[in-house]
Amino acid sequence: MSLTTDRELDQILAELVIANRVLAREDVVDDFGHVSVRDPHDPSRFWLSRSRSPEVVSRDDLIRFDLGANPENAGHRRPYLETVLHARILAARPDVTCVVHHHARPVLPFTVTTRPLRPVFHMGSVIGATVPLWDSQDEFGDTNMLIDTAPKADSLAKALGPHSCALLRRHGAVCVGASIPEACFVAIYMKENAELQYAAEALDGPVDYLTPGEIEQTGAMLRSERPLRRSWDYRCARAGFGGL
Repeated sequence: MSLTTDRELDQILAELVIANRVLAREDVVDDFGHVSVRDPHDPSRFWLSRSRSPEVVSRDDLIRFDLGANPENAGHRRPYLETVLHARILAARPDVTCVVHHHARPVLPFTVTTRPLRPVFHMGSVIGATVPLWDSQDEFGDTNMLIDTAPKADSLAKALGPHSCALLRRHGAVCVGASIPEACFVAIYMKENAELQYAAEALDGPVDYLTPGEIEQTGAMLRSERPLRRSWDYRCARAGFGGL
């Protein structure tokens, strides 16, 4: 099957380009951060931009990789140093189609304190009742803090486990989903929940977090087709694209 003429693949890769712009528009990624998608015809392959800021990623920047982070069609294009982060999470999680790595500023305080990130409003339920915190120091000591080797990426994937997102100590976060819209939904509302949690905890009195049952039921509802499509159309419009 031709990689350049297949309609389903073309649509997925168009969504991947738009996802870069959407996440930039929503201040989840800036000059750094990246988003990948599994190949719809070969689950052992995925697509990710060359090393470029998400705001300016185009279709021509996309490279296909195997789950060892080896590029198939890179040519002169240089991959992200953290390509292996995507490869190893996708290898560990066959249920995942899309991976987002970001350094959204409202999330970062939860990577440098012992305060857990918890859902405080219904849209925040998609981050789950538990957001794991992975610390590279535990296994690797002082590093450049990039997830740029298979051992580090495998360690992060193990910490992520079955969850929809994880924090990286002093670094950022990863978010995953069964589709591009779902992973973007988790990443955006992870950032917004962090903002609201920080504001609520700064006020007097206890914070009324979501209950485990609310998190489970609301998160499942928000991951259904209708809410995801509505949110994706909205985010695409804000980024200057019509909904796909």
